[in-house]
Amino acid sequence: MRYITRGLANDKAHALRGLTEGIPHNKALGIQALELDKGTALFVLRYDPKLVGNPDTGTLHGGAITALLDGASGASVFAALAEWKPIATLDLRIDYQRAADAGKDVLCRAHCYKVTKNVAFTRAVAYHDDEADPIATSAGTFMLGTKPGGKRS
Repeated sequence: MRYITRGLANDKAHALRGLTEGIPHNKALGIQALELDKGTALFVLRYDPKLVGNPDTGTLHGGAITALLDGASGASVFAALAEWKPIATLDLRIDYQRAADAGKDVLCRAHCYKVTKNVAFTRAVAYHDDEADPIATSAGTFMLGTKPGGKRS
């Protein structure tokens, strides 16, 4: 299988590197793309004290976990497309079930389960060691074929 990132067909390692280093907020937060397959993505948010939301407990801020869920979900959409199209998050509903454990990385597995002409639908789970013990889950919708940056007319 070939992977599509930024409009070019690339090998898997190049696509994963692009999703990790080519997206500024992923790079800034320490989010790394680990796996990309047909309609699925696995990302990790590396624990970093600068991302702690509660200094008393050392748990990661929910905003960092939100970025992880959004990034992995978007990557799963790219992995589900037959050809590259720009995308944009339309909606991301997140259910937080528990706090992340202090000092531990957070994994996120996302799956794009439906692609229509204009919208793709995803589900994702953020967890430490076991997907059956989630920190948070999400359901997302992504618009397909959005115009990339620049001025709007």
